Amino acid sequence: MMEDFNSETDSDYTSYWRDWFISSRGNEYFCEIDEEYLTDRFNLTGLNTEVPYYQYALDLVTDVFDLDADDDLREQIEKSARHLYGLVHARYILTTRGLTKMAEKYKKGDFGKCPRVMCEGHPLLPTGQHDIANMSTVRLFCSKCEDIYNPKSSRHASIDGAYFGASFTSMLFQVFPHLLPEKSTRRYEPRIYGFRVHSSAALARWQDRFREETRTRLQDADVQVKYIEDDEEEEQEDEEDEAQTVDSREAARGDAASMDLGR
Repeated sequence: MMEDFNSETDSDYTSYWRDWFISSRGNEYFCEIDEEYLTDRFNLTGLNTEVPYYQYALDLVTDVFDLDADDDLREQIEKSARHLYGLVHARYILTTRGLTKMAEKYKKGDFGKCPRVMCEGHPLLPTGQHDIANMSTVRLFCSKCEDIYNPKSSRHASIDGAYFGASFTSMLFQVFPHLLPEKSTRRYEPRIYGFRVHSSAALARWQDRFREETRTRLQDADVQVKYIEDDEEEEQEDEEDEAQTVDSREAARGDAASMDLGR
C-alpha cells in the first residue's frame, strides 16, 4: 500500500492518504480532520504514549513522511497512522468544526437508520462505550428510542469505539438541540384476532403505570418531557370539550323552546 505513495509529491502524498483513508470501505463513519487541527501539537497531547511509531505515524498523516523503510516497518507505520487518526478524530469531533461535519453526515443518514420498526428509519449516530482504545467496538445510537445497536457491516463493527468516544452524541445534541426528535411511547402489541395477548397486556399495563410514575417524578423535579402522544391526547380532549359545548348549547336551546311553548 505504501509503495503507491512514493511517486507522489509531499503535498499530494498526505492529501492522497487522508482522502484514501476517508474514502476506504469501512471508514464511512469518519469525517476528515482539518489539517490545522492535525498540525497543532496541543491537540495531540498524550497520544505519543498510546501510538507505536508515533512520530513516523504523525509524519505520514501530516505530509512530511520520507523514511526509506522495509515493507514490514511501513506496514506497522501505516497501522499506527490509522490508530493515531482515530484517536485524534475522537477529539476533533467534539470541536465546533467537527460537530458541524458530523451533524451534516447525520442529517444525510451516512451512519445508517435505526432497525427498530417504531422509530420509522430514524438516522443513527456512531458512539463509543469507552474513551480508552481496545475496550469495545463502535456502536450506533438512536436518539428516538435512546438505545444502541451493533453496526450491520462487519467492516464497521471492527472499528474501535474510542475513535468516537462516549461523549460525542450527548455533545452533538447539546450544540444542535433542534436535531433531537420527539419522543414516542409507541410499541408493538401482540394480538390474536384483534385482542391483546394476556401476558403482554399485563406487561403493557405495568409499563404504562411505571411510565406514569416516572413522568410524575420528573414533573416533581421540574423536568418536562413531552411525547408525541401528548399532542394527540390534547387534540382529542379539545374535540371532546368542543362536542360537549355544542351539546350543552343545543340542550339549552331545547329547554328555551320548551318554555316558550309552555307559555
